[in-house]
Amino acid sequence: MDRRDFSIFIILTVLAGGIDSMTRQQLKKSTKMLKNNCMGKNDVTEDMVGDIEKGKFIQEKNVMCYIACIYQMSQIVKNNKLNYEASIKQVDIMYPADMKDAMKSSIEKCKDLSKKYKDICEASYWTAKCIYDDNPKNFLFP
Repeated sequence: MDRRDFSIFIILTVLAGGIDSMTRQQLKKSTKMLKNNCMGKNDVTEDMVGDIEKGKFIQEKNVMCYIACIYQMSQIVKNNKLNYEASIKQVDIMYPADMKDAMKSSIEKCKDLSKKYKDICEASYWTAKCIYDDNPKNFLFP
């Protein structure tokens, strides 16, 4: 599934539900296809990436690139760089209302971290870890 197809899927999921954003459970369910796609592209196993949401960040290149793949498919990577505005837009569209402000705050705190890295995989990994470290309760990752 390419980024365009995923975006259409998410929009249809939100519209079909007649809601402005998804519940945490709906969001997790809708990103399952993303996860499967990016796992295959980056040769990672469930053991390697299954607990990222719980703070288990394995510092290996293929895991870093898996995280970058998720961000690319979520359309928050523009011109091979993480895009702050796109990240905020995705939170506005997809996250449950009770999580939006906290996630936006974490993204704000971590937005400049990616500038330290030329490699999108490393930039994505360390940004995701920063967001998790800032707010583990509201961190979601497929």
